[in-house]
Amino acid sequence: MKLSLAVRRSVTWLQILFALLFSVVAIGAASVRAHEVTPAIADFRVEDGQITLGLRLNVEAFVAGINLDGLSDTNQTAQAADYDELRGLGMQDLEPMVRLFAEEWLETFSLRAARAVDLRLSQVTIPEVGDASLPRTSFLELTGKIPAAAESLRIFWPAGSGGVVLRQNGVKEPYTGYLQGGETSPPIPLKGGAAKTAAEAFVEYIPVGFTHILPKGLDHILFVLGLFFLSPRVKPLLLQVSVFTVAHTTTLALGALGVVSVSASIVEPLIALSIVFVAVENIFARKLHSWRTFVIFGFGLLHGLGFASVLGAFGLPSSQFLPALIGFNIGVELGQLAVIAAAYLGVRLWFGQHPKYRGRVAIPASVTIAMIGGYWFIERVFL
Repeated sequence: MKLSLAVRRSVTWLQILFALLFSVVAIGAASVRAHEVTPAIADFRVEDGQITLGLRLNVEAFVAGINLDGLSDTNQTAQAADYDELRGLGMQDLEPMVRLFAEEWLETFSLRAARAVDLRLSQVTIPEVGDASLPRTSFLELTGKIPAAAESLRIFWPAGSGGVVLRQNGVKEPYTGYLQGGETSPPIPLKGGAAKTAAEAFVEYIPVGFTHILPKGLDHILFVLGLFFLSPRVKPLLLQVSVFTVAHTTTLALGALGVVSVSASIVEPLIALSIVFVAVENIFARKLHSWRTFVIFGFGLLHGLGFASVLGAFGLPSSQFLPALIGFNIGVELGQLAVIAAAYLGVRLWFGQHPKYRGRVAIPASVTIAMIGGYWFIERVFL
């Protein structure tokens, strides 16, 4: 009797813990689309002894002085208010600030080709203020003279600048790589030939897929948790996850190949609705119905389009497209399995067989997930 009482109290406290946990997630993710951190993209080309390096980046985060290394959400920083204010500025007001920032930032940026190469900011392009729920991508062009004796170059990406996708253009077998803040690229031959091997591309894109789930993929995490809370039994969970995996793998591949392309303004609200659906059904359904399997497959197709948009931001090496795509997808699957494993070890292993599990854990958690998904839908459509 004492053991039963202790278990009941544990479940009650667990219910409270889940409510607090998902409330924090809801508050922290309320502006997830506006504050998410995306990698910069650096395309460079060497012609007639001159290098032209084009940077596509969220320049407001740089100007605000945010340390982007390891960051997934700018709302977690002390400069969040400054960042939001900068996002509301047009090019005429923001450009002078960008040029001042670039002057200091270039002192920490290093490009060596036989010797240090002096770079100057030759162009700044800032889009007009648009949808505040999406990050704005600005363009900076840097130019410099490459020594005639140089055969390769190395680029140091400054600490605090987050990640950057580095892509060589205008040569055969071009280099494509990903650097974190504070890292230096390997020597990149100016005439090309540094394309990654299949194994290198495969391994490099696994963490890209994983980090899109943990810690950056809050919407995908909540969808997987929605699947998790339907039943305490493992078999229905594995069936749902398998169907979801097959579906999002299909549209991820089609989206990466450019066969299918759907605007984020359509995909993102539908992903939010998919979270609401699985969570609400958890409240009323006690077992996995056959028709839910088809619905999950359809939602998996939507999530795959969301994954494809992220992968498009990174770009895939053309010479090793398939290994990189497989690596990214495996990273996504590992992220999903990590979410399920954490939920199983933290909740179901201890309380899954308790008679009050559904009423005190699964249903409250599903209600909270549904509320978060509903808020995201309203935000992505109307706010």
